[in-house]
Amino acid sequence: MTEFLPPGGVVLDEDEADARWGSAWRPEQVAERLDGVGTPWCVAAGWALDLFRGEQTRPHGDLEIAVPAAGFPELRSLFPELACDAVGSGRLWAGAGAEALAATHQTWFRDPGSGQFLFDVFREPHDGGTWICRRDASLRLPYDAVIERTADGIPYLAPELVLLFKAKAQRAKDRADFDGVLPLLGPARREALAGWLELVHPGHPWRAELTG
Repeated sequence: MTEFLPPGGVVLDEDEADARWGSAWRPEQVAERLDGVGTPWCVAAGWALDLFRGEQTRPHGDLEIAVPAAGFPELRSLFPELACDAVGSGRLWAGAGAEALAATHQTWFRDPGSGQFLFDVFREPHDGGTWICRRDASLRLPYDAVIERTADGIPYLAPELVLLFKAKAQRAKDRADFDGVLPLLGPARREALAGWLELVHPGHPWRAELTG
């Protein structure tokens, strides 16, 4: 991802975008299509926390998955029937080319017939088999420590990392997700999240609840 956005792109209208996410896929739909893929991938964000908890606890407006940037072409090749749009800084580049992809990290997969968005792919920084946090490049972990799996094999981002990313916005749903998952985090997960919060978001109020 570069620091400069390419020309073009359209400003995203929030209401229109929300309406076009009305047919978003569920984790099991993506997992079925990605069965046997070589690149590591995982469900991220709110759905990842529900996979960790073993049940859906709230409605989800979209489905986000994460993949190392170098593995994106392989993933993209498995959905030839879908259009692929790059998204960043409130703008969308339909049918994203190399320039738009290089300048952004989010990619919305779209049904070209209906115009509905189906899932969102984060193209994440990495160094070979090492995941790199896009918020602070000093946070690096092997993919085995980043990705966990449900009993039926759906990969999801470790909950402590999901909460680290949710800590930035502190929206009502992020606070609710934190409150719901906190009782399920053992000492090692709490300690790891507290340390990462101090690194990425010094003084964050969640840290006191993790260490208190």
